[in-house]
Amino acid sequence: MLRFETLVSSGRNRRLSNSGPGFLNNCLRIVRSLLPQSCQLCGAEDVAGPYCAPCLADLPWMPRNRCEVCALPLATGSVCGACLERPPRFDRVDAVFAYHFPVDALILAYKYGGRLALARGLGELLAQSVVRDADAIVAMPLAPGRLAGRGFNQAHEIARVVAARVGIPLLASACRKVVDTPPQAALPWQERAQNVRRAFVCDADLKGQRIAVVDDVLTTGATLNELARVLRKAGAISVAGWVVARTLPR
Repeated sequence: MLRFETLVSSGRNRRLSNSGPGFLNNCLRIVRSLLPQSCQLCGAEDVAGPYCAPCLADLPWMPRNRCEVCALPLATGSVCGACLERPPRFDRVDAVFAYHFPVDALILAYKYGGRLALARGLGELLAQSVVRDADAIVAMPLAPGRLAGRGFNQAHEIARVVAARVGIPLLASACRKVVDTPPQAALPWQERAQNVRRAFVCDADLKGQRIAVVDDVLTTGATLNELARVLRKAGAISVAGWVVARTLPR
């Protein structure tokens, strides 16, 4: 069984992941392919990937019946009432998991506990679940102050794995967050759209391109919606959100 304290306690992988050169990451991939792997959740040895089959089966996978736009679960129909009434600027969200235990613990350990090695497993599961109809990938930008404090952009590390697996280029410097806003998680849902308004800029010419935005968690969709507005202004013809986990209404 996963213990959150164990996940958070180790920050040993931070320095290597932030070293930058792709050479080191290629070496890591080769070494991992030659050495036995253990499940990142239960510790079972000699597994084929980051997680063993029983742990994979127990993860909170998103239900099949969900809104084709925002990915919220639906009892009937294909698009939820909120998306019909006020269509977002993004076209679609591909989400792998509901933001429940143990996925929430994995993501918290990854973001705040320095467990950068967890990005590989999360990215691989995301890459297996998305519809690969994008021309380029953009990681959700992190403000300079937040990046300096955390030491890495969690969305970018996941996006690197996804881009390598699906064979779609990652535009690492296409977008920036220029306003160091308060964390969305600390705000009431109704205040989150205002919090990120005009927080992003896009420096790339995306004319005619289909863009996939990679992020770890999507809650209200306000951040993705604002970035999608900026991407469309830069010429993108479609914007999809590729997220590891989707927060579901209580």
